[in-house]
Amino acid sequence: MGCDDLKYKRVLLKLSGEVLAGDKSFGIDFDAVAKISKEIVEVAQHGIQIAMVVGGGNIFRGSQAAAVGMDRPQADYMGMLATVINALALQDNLERLGLPTRVQTAVNMQEIAEPFIRRRALRHLEKGRVVIFAAGTGSPYFSTDTAASLRAAEVGADCLLKATKVEGIYDKDPMKYEDAKKLSFVTYLEALSKQLKIMDATAFSLCMENSIPIIVFDILQEGNLKRLLIDGEPIGTLVSARGGSGGYGCG
Repeated sequence: MGCDDLKYKRVLLKLSGEVLAGDKSFGIDFDAVAKISKEIVEVAQHGIQIAMVVGGGNIFRGSQAAAVGMDRPQADYMGMLATVINALALQDNLERLGLPTRVQTAVNMQEIAEPFIRRRALRHLEKGRVVIFAAGTGSPYFSTDTAASLRAAEVGADCLLKATKVEGIYDKDPMKYEDAKKLSFVTYLEALSKQLKIMDATAFSLCMENSIPIIVFDILQEGNLKRLLIDGEPIGTLVSARGGSGGYGCG
């Protein structure tokens, strides 16, 4: 069940810890994980190669711990371990649905996951396996958004999908302002100059330098991943050098 006209044949899906927490304020919402996993399986069945980067803020957020006095590198390493927990939860759900999956970590922990090896990751993708990248970049001071941009460039992803709980990027905080308007398109430079908080500046810059478009969308809205990648509906917000034309999926 493939489509020769798919615009994005290999994607990097960035899932935040907040998304994996679902309606909870802390921990893993296994209903949300199961729902997201089903969406990923459906898209993978159409032949799209999927790599993923997961955050860990639902379990531990290094920047918050550092803000109250904890040593920043130590806090960030703890955050990296939280991302591995999330990655293993996703792997279990995906494989129970019949989708072969590999977890690769930037910090060596060979008993539970493979180390990140770019050529091995590419081979997994070519064989139709989902590759979940955990532990960020393996270095403190770098966010998992930056890790997502870095891995997207390393595996040659056609697009970085920033999965969130909101429909896209707004001109102002939609949680505070009822008149906030969703933007269908933003340039990399606008995202940087306006300091949009959806991703950090390093992540935006990496995508801009490597011409990797970013699509910000609501992953918890049922069917959105398929509508975006297979049906070609222009949902969410596209971030690139210039505006797109129409949808993102099959032409």
